[in-house]
Amino acid sequence: MKSLLAAVSALALTASPAQADAISDTIARDLPGLMEIYRDFHANPELSFQEVRSSARLAAESRKAGFEVTEKVGKTGVVAVLRNGAGPVVLIRADMDGLPVIEQTGLPYASKARGTSTAGVESGIMHACGHDTHMTAWIEVARVMAANRKEWSGTLVMIGQPAEEVGLGARAMLADGLYTRFPKPDYAIAFHDSGDLAGGVIGTVPGYSFANVDSVDLTVRGIGGHGAYPQTTKDPIVLASAIVTRLQTLVSREMSPFEPSVVTVGSFHAGAKHNIIPDEAQLQLTVRSYGDAHRQRLLDGISRIAKGEAMAAGMPEERMPVMHVREPHTRATWNTPDFTRKINALLKQRLGADKVVETTPTMAGEDFGEFGLADSANIQTTILWVGARRAQDLENARIAGAALPSLHSPFFAPEADKVIAAGANALVVSAIALMPKG
Repeated sequence: MKSLLAAVSALALTASPAQADAISDTIARDLPGLMEIYRDFHANPELSFQEVRSSARLAAESRKAGFEVTEKVGKTGVVAVLRNGAGPVVLIRADMDGLPVIEQTGLPYASKARGTSTAGVESGIMHACGHDTHMTAWIEVARVMAANRKEWSGTLVMIGQPAEEVGLGARAMLADGLYTRFPKPDYAIAFHDSGDLAGGVIGTVPGYSFANVDSVDLTVRGIGGHGAYPQTTKDPIVLASAIVTRLQTLVSREMSPFEPSVVTVGSFHAGAKHNIIPDEAQLQLTVRSYGDAHRQRLLDGISRIAKGEAMAAGMPEERMPVMHVREPHTRATWNTPDFTRKINALLKQRLGADKVVETTPTMAGEDFGEFGLADSANIQTTILWVGARRAQDLENARIAGAALPSLHSPFFAPEADKVIAAGANALVVSAIALMPKG
């Protein structure tokens, strides 16, 4: 099988920029209809593992384009396969789930949906992370690739993935036979919209792109009693406060500045009345890291600090803090470095050097990495960023020193047409390069 380098070289020799222009022209013509699809997705978001309507739309559109389609893979996932002769297998993913957020964008097609998560929490639902743009671009990629079979040879596997927001969807699809029931990819690619890049600009990140994400529950135990007689108690609120403060040194004084790390205490709950010292306090932490050893050092440090502060407070052994790390955690996403750099070079050549940049990793989580981790020796992966921000808004915010609504904000509204067009364009150009004809 040809390597990516050979594939890219062959494309450069046999194809002209007119091919990329033709793809761009097709997407531009299709964009009004795609925006109707986008607005429908946006107005009708669904929570993780509840993406029934969304997956049905992806299935119907890819089936119409000529793909073999299987639904309900990994609960609500979709797998669409298009076989087009000998050659590599390329997997393209879009994630489908919305977030438990009440939309406040004021858009005419804003979501009014409500639902109950698998955890039993009822809330509003919003596509506050741009998965509606991902799905819309995915539909266009399926259409364009199917209509241009003469330009490539190989097998295209397109998946609509559930439950990215809870970090479980990729694992669910893999556990349901994604790589045994369907062609196993040589390459896996995807994109995510970015609030840091101007609309339509594509960003690549060789190496670590997204972080390990751990959710840690820490029960800080004390000895409760009357608030008027603190000397008869061991106050878990004071102890938990000391732990919170000390945890700040775990990153600033124990981790190398060259190892990105985050330890955030997102929840602190204790007590029920003014004059009662409770028996325990509950802390919830999010912990972000890259690499297994790095992750373990942070988790070990949290455990050590919690126990050390409890010992300093005079807590007996049987009342030491209890730490629970929720599993499965979201593992860091690794973009195959050489592969990612070659995709960067290809996209610069085909889409323009001013439209493609190499950008920096994030401490956010993404479970796309699971598709490569399942067989890292044989599958090369990369997830692209596609700019979602109006260029003038970025400039105004820079001048004012202000922050714009981020992903997951109830006010986040991407420049959807540019995300969809650029995302679809980048995926089609990449897929054709990876599966050259002849």
